[in-house]
Amino acid sequence: MAGGNSTSVSQFLQKWVKPEGDGGEARPKEEATDEPALPLAPQAVQEETPMVFNAYAMTAANLGASSRRKREKGGGQDGPGAALYVDRRKSKVWNYYTKLGDAYVECNVCKKQLSFHNSTTTMREHLVRKHSIRDTLLSQLKDDQTAEGDYAAQENAAKRSRQTTSESGLYHVASCSEPRSDVILELVLEMIFRDLHPLSVVKDKGFGLLLGYLEPNFTLPAPVQLSSMLWHRYNVVKQHLERYLQTAEAIAVCAEFWLSRLGQTYLTVTANFIDGEWRRARCVMGTQQTQGDKAEGDLGEKLSAVLTEFGLSGKSVFCVVHDGPQSAAGSARRLKDAYGWGSLCCAARTLHLCIQAGLEVEQVQEALSIARGLVRYFQQDAKAARSLTDKLETINKTKLKPVTDVGSRWITTIEMCETLLDLKWAIMSVLEENPKGAAAVRNLADHQWKLLQDLVPVMRTVKIATAFLREEQNASVSSLMPCVHGIVAAIGQQAEEAGVVIKTVVGNIRTELTRRWGLSEDEKALENPAVIASFLDPRFKEMRFLSPGLRSELHRRVKNMLSQVFNHPSPSAAQFRVPNSDYKAEGGEAGGQLAAHKDRCSSAASQSVYDILLGKDPTESMPEIHQQLENYIVEPLCKRSTNPLDWWKNNEHRFPAVARLSRQYLAVPATAVLPEQAFAAGESALEHRRAVLAPENLDQILFLHQNFDFFESMRNGNETRNRNLH
Repeated sequence: MAGGNSTSVSQFLQKWVKPEGDGGEARPKEEATDEPALPLAPQAVQEETPMVFNAYAMTAANLGASSRRKREKGGGQDGPGAALYVDRRKSKVWNYYTKLGDAYVECNVCKKQLSFHNSTTTMREHLVRKHSIRDTLLSQLKDDQTAEGDYAAQENAAKRSRQTTSESGLYHVASCSEPRSDVILELVLEMIFRDLHPLSVVKDKGFGLLLGYLEPNFTLPAPVQLSSMLWHRYNVVKQHLERYLQTAEAIAVCAEFWLSRLGQTYLTVTANFIDGEWRRARCVMGTQQTQGDKAEGDLGEKLSAVLTEFGLSGKSVFCVVHDGPQSAAGSARRLKDAYGWGSLCCAARTLHLCIQAGLEVEQVQEALSIARGLVRYFQQDAKAARSLTDKLETINKTKLKPVTDVGSRWITTIEMCETLLDLKWAIMSVLEENPKGAAAVRNLADHQWKLLQDLVPVMRTVKIATAFLREEQNASVSSLMPCVHGIVAAIGQQAEEAGVVIKTVVGNIRTELTRRWGLSEDEKALENPAVIASFLDPRFKEMRFLSPGLRSELHRRVKNMLSQVFNHPSPSAAQFRVPNSDYKAEGGEAGGQLAAHKDRCSSAASQSVYDILLGKDPTESMPEIHQQLENYIVEPLCKRSTNPLDWWKNNEHRFPAVARLSRQYLAVPATAVLPEQAFAAGESALEHRRAVLAPENLDQILFLHQNFDFFESMRNGNETRNRNLH
């Protein structure tokens, strides 16, 4: 998730600027008239802060460029306000334009050229219509505000901005009356946690030179000052997150263990749940340093402490997903016995351990070792690398480069083997033409090339499975079991016609998959939360990977779960009652009850007669929640491309009791981190940057970094929903 706000000026304008009233396309040139310039009414500061931050960033860039041009032309001044110098004889609109001769000007924002006839009226109108830049932004230039604008309107805008700041509280909102230095200071702080920079970045020479050139009179803050601001922002966002987590019915907690560059072990705790709008919520609760050899032993204690910080009890946790280094079975047993939490090992880590068991076959290890040596030879020997490039140019494959694998990421092993197989002809040719160089490296024998060629399809099948799990609609653990069973079946078929070594590799992988995910054909397999989650996913509810007997047992267990949760007849169960199809809305509740009573009386005699022949109607004595489950089971399957959360959002009213259970199980992710990070071939920007952060502020920076994007996505979703409603 790392990465800063890289939105360009044009993208910013396309996203946030209001469309023109006439709705027409912009003309290539706009004619300026000699009409006198009219003052513009200040525009109220927007409620949401990211737009305001971007607007100020855009303004600062334009102002700096404009003021530099004025100083370079001899109109500069020294002393306070030099960076914001504006010629008092000119309108402040000129800070957004560059003059091109006597007849044209160019907008610094969109680079559009306008005709100029000694009047700024058209220039001002262009800023308002195209870029929504009014006096609230122009006033940041410290220009003479008495020349234009309305004092009362400006004061009201500032007051509204201050109110917005106190109400939103999440992020800083810049007001039109706020000093420019304060705005820059807040932007520096946001840059730090958005891009995962250490606080010491303000002491870096390059950063100081850049900011000093753009803002000569701005004094860089000390890391101590930034640390104080960071803690304040952290506490504000934490309070909002605490209130947000209170709305969750059940939380799936993810525990990620990772190492810093200094070899320190950290634990990042993340809360996952499905909110009232059936959106998947993922919030970082905290990061703390832990002892590597005891990291998982006290996991339950650490998770319990984090929950307490947010005012949550252990009962709010539905499941724990972890990627700890120790035995998954041992960890699950400890969490279950001590805290009553179900747990799962991260799917990415478990899959890595299964593949690792397959690649440990002696013949495979030998072939992979020689392959790594070949890659290193062509990476380190300049003459061999040039010869290989020349060979590839003749067949137009210059983009192919030998790559080595990383032991902790099995996907890189596939990429290394695939690349070497594609380069086999060129590699063999270079080694034959340069026998002296070939003596320094060991080449793969023919049977080893064949082994890699047979190994790649097996590994590629598993890679396809990871691509499936990386898709947004498959982030839940509900997609895991169908995928794992598919891997077992597919690689088993591939091994039927393969050699002895590949059969051994596949056998080891299948054995580990069966053992670690409990794929045995007995009722113990139904204890896995991932199995129940698959049943509650409308795409996989047929449970084709289970035998008919296990499917029936699973249905029985889910019925018992519904009965325990809703304990029919209880007030909580009553709210899930679904009206009959013949219910008359016009008659109201009383009318519906009267009609139902008449129907029962009129058909009592005939029902008793039919009961003699057919037995009692089972649906009459079936609890409402069980009837919902039966209706859900016979519901047609969804396409695999369907997002199960979208389906439940549209069908919750039909199966409310089952939906409530689904909200718990579908909230459990398959991986302890985001799938694109868990199954990535290389280190992500987040992993790289967090590893070098100082431990003093690491928790606060990571907390704001990941939760900032989350709250912003929630806000964007709310805005989209509100627009659709209106």
